[in-house]
Amino acid sequence: MSLLTEPGGRTAPTAREEAPRTRRGAALPLTAGLVAVLVLLCLLSAGIGAYGIPLGDVIASVQHRIGLGGAPLDRVGESVLWNVRLPRVVLALLVGASLGCAGALMQGVFGNPLAEPGVIGISSGAAVGAVASIALGLSFLGNWTVTVCAFVAGLATVLLVYVMSREGGRTEVVTLILTGIAVNAFAGALIGLCLFFADNAQLSQITFWQLGSLAQATWPKVLAVLPCALLGLAVAPLSARKLDLLALGERPARHLGVDVERLRLVLVLVVALLTAAAVAVAGIVTFVGLLVPHLLRMAAGPGHRFLVPGSALGGALVMVAADLAARTVAAPAELPLGVLTALFGSPFFFWLLRRTRRRQGGWA
Repeated sequence: MSLLTEPGGRTAPTAREEAPRTRRGAALPLTAGLVAVLVLLCLLSAGIGAYGIPLGDVIASVQHRIGLGGAPLDRVGESVLWNVRLPRVVLALLVGASLGCAGALMQGVFGNPLAEPGVIGISSGAAVGAVASIALGLSFLGNWTVTVCAFVAGLATVLLVYVMSREGGRTEVVTLILTGIAVNAFAGALIGLCLFFADNAQLSQITFWQLGSLAQATWPKVLAVLPCALLGLAVAPLSARKLDLLALGERPARHLGVDVERLRLVLVLVVALLTAAAVAVAGIVTFVGLLVPHLLRMAAGPGHRFLVPGSALGGALVMVAADLAARTVAAPAELPLGVLTALFGSPFFFWLLRRTRRRQGGWA
């Protein structure tokens, strides 16, 4: 086995020999399965609701719109499908893909399967921006004020965490996590302060936003999230090989040619972009970025060449399914999306922890 020598006589394995890989034969069928289920679920979600639209009619209307034959629905059906249902489905796809991919990147950067975007304060920072804009009655951008404030505050919080964690030209994982915990606590205090001064109408709006929902989905919101999501999802897979090398440890990764500091900065910014955009339009939705990479790692191994794009597909699938359940389980009422994902995600995550502990014989 060819080895690279580290200082002190230790040796580092080459990327070809020891970097985490996807299990052979698992990635392709799993990807095909995710895509097939996602397409079917999107079509079903577009048709299910108070105004039911048969699956065949949904497909025919989509074919008609893109010029592949088919036939349009009646006036009401076309309006419901294209102005209400499809914007919501597409927004769920973008939000879920962004959160899933961000979770996989965070776990790779921190080398810890328990990491998720909220660790470095993105979600709490975005929440501060949204809650403050509501409590202060800001309206300088009309209906977009809350969304823009949440997005800008989320990005600003991540940059603050990164700058505070940096010393001597380097950032350490532990310092990033601890700084993120401190910033999350401070953000929680700011949110509490805004709640204290808000009136009843503002409290209702803040609560609705914090619980997470896609009920206000529109095509303009889809177009607002689309550039951020596409940019982040396009850049993320480019770092898959470097993330595999980083899994060997920082020192071996540096010996193998990875600029760890630059990689960490780029991926933290990508995670911030993806998460801030998702939280800004959907509110706080938990456990998607935490559980989806876990499940795919169990199914196909730790190789990031599949895990990063696969987590985007898995996150989109989970979000579309969760949104469909949120608006149909208790119809005509609508369950908060963040509450629904937490209700199902937290027990499942506890099961994963117990399973990991039993297999490893403890946490040490």
